[in-house]
Amino acid sequence: MFLTTTADELKKRGWNQLDIILVTGDAYIDSPHIGVAVIGRVLAEAGYRVGIIAQPDTRSDADIGRLGEPRLFWGITGGCMDSMVANYTATKKRRRDDDLTPGGKNDRRPDRACVVYANLIRRYFKNTKPLVLGGVEASLRRIAHYDYWSDDVRRSILLDARAEILAYGMAERAVVEIARRLAGGDHLRNIRGTCIIENEPPPSYLELPSYENAANSKKAFTDMFRIFYAHNDPLTACGLYQKHGNRYLVHHPPQPHLTASELDAVCALDFSRRVHPFYAAQGSVRAMDTISFSLITHRGCFGECSFCSIALHEGRTIISRSEESILSEAKRIAAFPDFKGYLVDVGGATANMYGLDCPRKQSRGACPDKQCLFPHVCSSLNADHSRQIRLLQKLGKIPGVKKVFVASGIRHDLLLADKRHGTSYMRELTKHHISGQLKIAPEHVTPSVLALMGKPSPPALIRFKDLFETMNAEAGLKQFLTYYFIAAHPGCTEKNMQELKTFASHELHTTLQQVQIFTPLPSTWSALMYWTGIDPATGKKIFVEKDAAKKQQQKDAVTVLPKLPGLKRKTLKRQAARI
Repeated sequence: MFLTTTADELKKRGWNQLDIILVTGDAYIDSPHIGVAVIGRVLAEAGYRVGIIAQPDTRSDADIGRLGEPRLFWGITGGCMDSMVANYTATKKRRRDDDLTPGGKNDRRPDRACVVYANLIRRYFKNTKPLVLGGVEASLRRIAHYDYWSDDVRRSILLDARAEILAYGMAERAVVEIARRLAGGDHLRNIRGTCIIENEPPPSYLELPSYENAANSKKAFTDMFRIFYAHNDPLTACGLYQKHGNRYLVHHPPQPHLTASELDAVCALDFSRRVHPFYAAQGSVRAMDTISFSLITHRGCFGECSFCSIALHEGRTIISRSEESILSEAKRIAAFPDFKGYLVDVGGATANMYGLDCPRKQSRGACPDKQCLFPHVCSSLNADHSRQIRLLQKLGKIPGVKKVFVASGIRHDLLLADKRHGTSYMRELTKHHISGQLKIAPEHVTPSVLALMGKPSPPALIRFKDLFETMNAEAGLKQFLTYYFIAAHPGCTEKNMQELKTFASHELHTTLQQVQIFTPLPSTWSALMYWTGIDPATGKKIFVEKDAAKKQQQKDAVTVLPKLPGLKRKTLKRQAARI
């Protein structure tokens, strides 16, 4: 049964009022892949009456008012992506398509959705119940942050939305505690994993440079971000505060990560894995092609790529589900009448991090002075792919399952670091779990650019390619690597893109197609570099391309085919189509 989303459903359940209403910028998909559905299910499991209003019309109260006012709080999220990322390309052009909107047309999610939805609620419900922000948009904008779309430093989204509290990260524990406090008439202070606004700062917390200082001084902004980033591990983080005008944003330490058994329990909740009929009637949701028959094996990412927000939102510690939990979910999926026998993806942010992590993180937290994979794979990581090999093999033996695919993408340097099982893992992938192509994301090949990105060096890529081709030849298969690269990252010039093109031609023997222009995501190291023009590791100035046309030129330098006559141009097109 879906969570309540219409007045008829509310009536059929015999409820006069919901405890909590969640408002989201995506269609309501009842799936463990969708954050708002997870939060809704967790709250319902805790005994609360929960409703979801997806993509409300912001011009009237027809949608936002259809379930009435909640007894405890409104939960607001922009959706699975920051709304500005969802709505605009890297060159700030409006996106036409949206995989999380019925019908696929990008016309339902407002810019800065958290703020707009907060204002919408207050417009029609005066002096209403508390507003609670959550999801990626709130998480990445919880302190003063550089905003690419306005090209300035914005204050905390908590102040812009005028909400009572913000739950950041994977917020299951925090939202249940918020609900418990409000149900008991208690205050919302001192809840881990949340931010609130106070008139006075807590005496034992660390002070960040104020919003005003961070907005006016790039040095102060850099200092602020360093302190903020250093206090994101639940085992080592201190509480923080940041002055905004005459008030204080209070940033409590993160909630502890869920245990493996707790994550198992979340994934075992009664998700229908379907678009709610109210929204399905408005058109198909393309994201369902990917997530309907996919399995999440773990949370977190210790890759810490400079441009990526996953480590900040999900954490640097890998929480892997038990084999029993994953197999049980796969059996439930296999029993669906429309299941055709194909598990589309088994993985997480990075598929081959399942079952891997440094043991010290569980007791002492992530290292404050080094990264797990950069500049090389840490020896303490104990890279071992045997657990994932066993899981994939067992999934393939479930009745009704014809094929198990790994589509999430993998870290090639992590595979190479596994001297005992890395080759066996590659053999297993190549023979049984690739749908013609395997995704990897080297992102660039110029050493100086890779260092700024936090990505491995080209020799590792060549070794991985050679291993992949050996495994394909061994299996008698013709499969391909799909390489993902980034243009116009801080430090990258058009000359560097020409170096990438030459490398792809001479070393990878391919024509590049999967190249995206860099987008500075809020609260990432790369956004810091983009805004300041400084390498935070050295303090030295770096080149940053900010002209949209020249960014496009960087991409075109490697993706636009040369003007060649006749047969040779057709040959290049055929080669590009193969990947």
